[in-house]
Amino acid sequence: MRKNIAFLSIAIIFIAACKKQSHLTVSTVAGSGLMGSADGKGIDASFSNLMGLCLDEKGNIYVADSRNNKIRKVDPEGIVTTIAGSGSVGSADGKAIAASFFSPVAVAADKNGNVYVADTHNSLIRKINGEGLVTTFAGKLPVGTDPKKPIRPVFDNPMSIIADTAGDVYIADWIHDQIRKISQDGKIATIAGTGDPGAKDGPCMSATFYLPEGIAADNKGNLYVSDTYNNMIRKISKDGVVTTLAGKLKKGKANGKGRAASFAHPAGIAVDKSGNIYVADSGNNLIRMINPEGVVTTYAGTGERGKQDGDAEKATFYRPVGVAIDTSGNVYVADYENNLVRKISK
Repeated sequence: MRKNIAFLSIAIIFIAACKKQSHLTVSTVAGSGLMGSADGKGIDASFSNLMGLCLDEKGNIYVADSRNNKIRKVDPEGIVTTIAGSGSVGSADGKAIAASFFSPVAVAADKNGNVYVADTHNSLIRKINGEGLVTTFAGKLPVGTDPKKPIRPVFDNPMSIIADTAGDVYIADWIHDQIRKISQDGKIATIAGTGDPGAKDGPCMSATFYLPEGIAADNKGNLYVSDTYNNMIRKISKDGVVTTLAGKLKKGKANGKGRAASFAHPAGIAVDKSGNIYVADSGNNLIRMINPEGVVTTYAGTGERGKQDGDAEKATFYRPVGVAIDTSGNVYVADYENNLVRKISK
């Protein structure tokens, strides 16, 4: 009897493990795979080096279509439309396609229907309201700046952006090697990073980063940063301390806990409601997951370049950059070189 119970227990564990390994499926949500800017449904639409994406409370996906200099929307039925950007390089404010961007890299949606854009090569933060009006939210140089006396720009190539429930916006200020906060009243503050490149942990204002490309927040007030050129995932606790959660300076793709794991130019990052962290491990063509105990595993992808859909362990990506999570725990990926929006379904 005991042997039968033991055998049954082992069988249940084995079946559970098999389900855990096989329950994830990768599919293409939108994009033909060819570079273009066509609106349309699903694979009839096209993108050009999309980089960042986010979701709103209605399940719409917003995409920073970087090379097209546009912000696109994918609705729950898979229909792609252009919500802002003429396609020409510029920094003009205005409504919808009357506005212009210069290589926008990241987007964030707030609870009020606004979409914030890291307009990277303009070094500006832009805002698209619910009516499609684009304005410059932050980043302009002071009026009357003397061009003969160069000053440090407010931001320098911001690469990632999130909006919290209080309406504050956080960005990964790439060239400045800092994490910045913009309050709704427009006040800008540096919350972590000295501005010098490095990988030092410690109190926020003495810690260092090296070209950080991703930022995310959990439901406890902690921030997480893809410290891209350090090949690390860093944590900024709500009490103002920076620690290295996972990864090490040397590139790699090892799974494991904390510094035993390795990444290769991690980019986009997102956190689910259970505290699991998802990372677009761009240089490895993988999507990785870090559980609340700090253990890193491969969530999807073989590591080979490609655009194969299907079982997550056999699926392929080509330089994934952005990740986002919906309320059901599905993960969306901006598959940069494939010009596709992909979905990892539970």
